[in-house]
Amino acid sequence: MKIAVLGGTGLIGSQVVKILQAAGHEAVPLSPSTGVDLLTGQGLSDGLAGAEVVVNLTNSPTFDEASPAFFRTTMDNLLAAAARAGVGHAVILSIVGVDQVPDLDYYRAKTLQEDILTAGPIPYSIVRATQFFEFVDAILSWTADDTTVRLPSTPVQPMAAADVAQAVAEVSMGAPLQGIRNVAGPDVFALDELGRITLAARDDQRTVTTDDSAGMFAAAPGDVLIAKGDAVIAPTAYREWLARRA
Repeated sequence: MKIAVLGGTGLIGSQVVKILQAAGHEAVPLSPSTGVDLLTGQGLSDGLAGAEVVVNLTNSPTFDEASPAFFRTTMDNLLAAAARAGVGHAVILSIVGVDQVPDLDYYRAKTLQEDILTAGPIPYSIVRATQFFEFVDAILSWTADDTTVRLPSTPVQPMAAADVAQAVAEVSMGAPLQGIRNVAGPDVFALDELGRITLAARDDQRTVTTDDSAGMFAAAPGDVLIAKGDAVIAPTAYREWLARRA
């Protein structure tokens, strides 16, 4: 198949393209660097010409109140162009528990993206993943100073970006789910515990202080960020992944 991958040069998208190509598909990365801008629609019709599947891995440049407008515009542009091109399957990457954290602007925006897709004219699949291992450093930096990192005890079930890419690629190669596939890492951590594990592996002497009001994930109630039910559990464990990068 020809599979168009919007955001195909990013962290997840570049890996998805490689997996699809290795499986024998014509995977085409589409991004501003290849002349396709989903926000303006520039180059979109040409990029989707002949594609049987489109995978949208683009992301809002901000996590604030501007993010809903980004996802509304880009999804409207995508679905209109995909319908004109006769695309038979649209795939997006979302977040486990995204519809259960209304206090976060970005999670509301991602829920809006899902809603636009499910109400649209193209058969669809949604892959919901947990937080990426690769983003843990950024999460720590949000509430850190020279001596202390403040983190809530929010339960998380992070996974490797490579496993996210594998899950997206597998769904993209299959029939439309007309629903959601949840994917998650093999281990559940309290976020403050995850911070301590990360700092210890790097011999970082800062102290992690538990603060259930600190950072974005303080807004996530209970265990909403944990995959449940028939979620696909990825193979890569955080401690092993971290040890390879220490």
